[in-house]
Amino acid sequence: MALQLSSDIASAYQDVRSDKTDTRWLYLKYDDNKTLSLGGTGSGGLDELAANFSPTERAYGYLRVTSGDDLSARAKFVFIAWVGEKVSPLAKARVSTDKAFVKEVIKDFAIEVHATDEDDIQEEKIMAAVKKAGGANYGDGH
Repeated sequence: MALQLSSDIASAYQDVRSDKTDTRWLYLKYDDNKTLSLGGTGSGGLDELAANFSPTERAYGYLRVTSGDDLSARAKFVFIAWVGEKVSPLAKARVSTDKAFVKEVIKDFAIEVHATDEDDIQEEKIMAAVKKAGGANYGDGH
């Protein structure tokens, strides 16, 4: 059976993407094996989003970051598929098919991160990957 996504996910996604709101992330959680719902949104950064992830669950996150330098700063987006270390093998396997349904709503992102522990979602690693995916990085020569 196909994964069902709650109707409020699409509007939360638009809030994160909008330059007119303070919303910087959203967190999606499983209500059961068939339903994904909006677990929360926030205006903080990666650390605030990451506090929602647990070693015993599967979840998804969508994060707005600023990339570039003074001359080319712009919003970039990160999609995180979280599969905690203590998730059963069967539940881990379902993420690969469930993620396709999530991406029907969360379509635009610079990078996708498959995370299993806190080390996978360190800000330094995420920002390095975003920078690498962004192409040219113009600076002041320093």
